[in-house]
Amino acid sequence: MHNKMTGLLGLLLLGTTWTALAAPSGSGTEQLLQHEQQRALDAALAAIVDDRAHPLASLSVLAIRRGKVSYQQQFGYRHIGATPAENLPVTPATLFRIASVSKMMTTLGLMRLVEQGKLSLDQDVGIYLGFSLRNPHFPQRPVTLRSLLSHTSSLRDAGGYAWGPECSLRDVLTAGGDAMWDSSAAPGSYFSYSNLNWGVIGTVMEQVTGERFDLLMRRLLLDPLQLRGGYHPAAFSTEDVANTATLYRKRAPDTEAWRPAGPWIAQADDFDQHPPAGLANYVIGSNATVFSPTGGLRISAAGLGKVMQMLLDGGRYRNQQLLQPASIALMFDRQWQLAPDGSNGNSERGLYRAWGLGNQQFDAVEGQGNGLVEGGSFSAVGHLGDAYGLVSAFVLDFKHKHGMVMLVGGTGSDPEGYPGSYSAMGRSEELILTTLYRGAIDNNQ
Repeated sequence: MHNKMTGLLGLLLLGTTWTALAAPSGSGTEQLLQHEQQRALDAALAAIVDDRAHPLASLSVLAIRRGKVSYQQQFGYRHIGATPAENLPVTPATLFRIASVSKMMTTLGLMRLVEQGKLSLDQDVGIYLGFSLRNPHFPQRPVTLRSLLSHTSSLRDAGGYAWGPECSLRDVLTAGGDAMWDSSAAPGSYFSYSNLNWGVIGTVMEQVTGERFDLLMRRLLLDPLQLRGGYHPAAFSTEDVANTATLYRKRAPDTEAWRPAGPWIAQADDFDQHPPAGLANYVIGSNATVFSPTGGLRISAAGLGKVMQMLLDGGRYRNQQLLQPASIALMFDRQWQLAPDGSNGNSERGLYRAWGLGNQQFDAVEGQGNGLVEGGSFSAVGHLGDAYGLVSAFVLDFKHKHGMVMLVGGTGSDPEGYPGSYSAMGRSEELILTTLYRGAIDNNQ
């Protein structure tokens, strides 16, 4: 780690006390850091991004303190060209493909349908799908939305979890056979993280509404919050396509060797080279994996901040009630917890220890694998994401009305070679979240 970065992080991580200034009357809901404090936080985060041994292509962050935005900033480039003159910086409006944080956003849409009586968490999902969905090893145990949302459905990703519009979910699940199912654990009995769960969930949502998943999520979540982006980039405006971050790694495609000093290599959303593809002859309710309810939402950090504020405000946004407080409480109620002997789930090195409906629950205890902040000072619920070089976090503390959004648009070193020091996250994510928390939230006010 560079001396410059070490010094800046020391300023933030060794207990510097900062105060926040309330925004002037009429200037919105933000709670702003003092100018010199914001500069120090900017510099500390920039040093993490620019670390030569572990560079990041881009970073967009947002912090909420006591229900109000206290800090937001962007670093790096949404597009990296052949020459520095062709680089395009990340802006507050830049959209990122947020990976598995999308699951939590999909769940918010689903909970609105539950509120409306169109779905029941404990109904056999085969009733909604129009075909039987049963683990062949436990045919008497129905798969429910509750088990899908809590990763206890017994579905597995070994047979795949995303297919093109020419495929139907019914056909691929039938053809996949045992690769799709856990042969040793019945639905509802064992936690194992599975992306396929959300492909089923999205297809259920299409079936009960008759609406295409991306348009349904616009109606249920994005439009009411006046958010840009979505699950289908081909439907974006030209401006939004141009302001979608390309995701990068510094891993050679021929040898798969990581080269931190080498060039950034596009992994996804390089729309200047590969424009987003449209859909032809898609049958609504057949296969929502086309839209990736599991990981395909493109949205900005500021947009996620609006979602977070809505949740912290009891489901309200301006003059509308998107979700009832009881629905939010149900969504974040603990559905599964790792047994002391670990026998009831795959925790993946301690990362997964407790789960709600479409959300992970993080301990404020170091050394257990799922802590978010160094020192174990931030209990939260939310979701993490990791795909195509993108690393993301959407984590909030309902009790104190704090929260953080982190979107990293590309990693330049092998994550396996730069592991976290107090969690199952990578070290870059630990540094970002701890720095952001100490600088923009935990300032003893």
